[in-house]
Amino acid sequence: MANKFRNLNSKLFQLARSSFQRTSVRPRMILHGRGSGFTGNRKVLGALGALTGTAGLLIYALETSVDASSDCVHPAHQHWDHKGLLSALDKESVRRGYTVYKEVCSTCHSLQYMAYRNLVGVCMTEAEAKAEAEAITVRDGPNEEGEYYERPGKLSDHFPSPYANEEAARSANNGSYPPDLSYIVSARKGGEDYVFSLLTGYCDPPAGFALRDGLYFNPYFSGGAIAMGKVVDNEVVSYEDPNVPASAAQIAKDICVFLKWTSEPESDERRLLLIKVTLISAFLIGISYYIKRFKWSTLKSRKIFFIPELEAQAKREAEEAAKASQKAKQQECNKCENQNEKQD
Repeated sequence: MANKFRNLNSKLFQLARSSFQRTSVRPRMILHGRGSGFTGNRKVLGALGALTGTAGLLIYALETSVDASSDCVHPAHQHWDHKGLLSALDKESVRRGYTVYKEVCSTCHSLQYMAYRNLVGVCMTEAEAKAEAEAITVRDGPNEEGEYYERPGKLSDHFPSPYANEEAARSANNGSYPPDLSYIVSARKGGEDYVFSLLTGYCDPPAGFALRDGLYFNPYFSGGAIAMGKVVDNEVVSYEDPNVPASAAQIAKDICVFLKWTSEPESDERRLLLIKVTLISAFLIGISYYIKRFKWSTLKSRKIFFIPELEAQAKREAEEAAKASQKAKQQECNKCENQNEKQD
């Protein structure tokens, strides 16, 4: 595949190069100065455009070849409600996703870059977030006596890690280290589609596929063997809303939306900023067009001519006007002197 695209790119480059070197049947007028410079710049810009297109096609071909040679199944695209340009995250789904993380995922995975204060105004009130923070115990200190102590959590505290260190995490998971989930959606290719497919894609291994003890088969994971077992299933958690079924697909969808929010907590604010920038830009562009079209039209349409005869005539008129002005001033001075003499 990459070779085909490379051959196509070379043909396109040769075609563009020959088009620049081709001469017209009609003889062209040779222009000196700005005209010739513009023609040369146009050729340079055209060559740069052809090279840029060739580089883009080559990168696309390499990316396609890498995807085709992957050792896992590509996740199917899901229709997420927050994927639109002006679509916001479902706050109810984020709240349910936090419940799934707290009851299912937090036993192995951490959210070390998220604090309880981040929940306020998104999926919880301040009182609810404080209650969630006070449910954990944080080791703090030292105090005035130089000793460490334990206290209830606060809004400023980050989510606790299930293990004290990486070695303890590997020891509890057969040598595998559970990754932190704070930015997992942004860190994995496919984003929430990959996470959803991974959580719901467990199945029996095909014939001839050998699995070691403590590993499970998942076609969406690289290599097919994953240390995390199937943790998402029907009724694995209980939702507060009785109208939302706690099915495996719904649970996976909610945890994916929650992890999307942890990866980009400011996504909704960016969309609001986009709306504001668009409205302000439309107003400013309209005002700029009006000023350019109606206020500066006289300056843009003004023509300046240089005629030596008119310049000489204007110079003579200016000299005559200066002489007349000087003569008038001299006469005024003479009148004043005569009046002073008569008074004396």
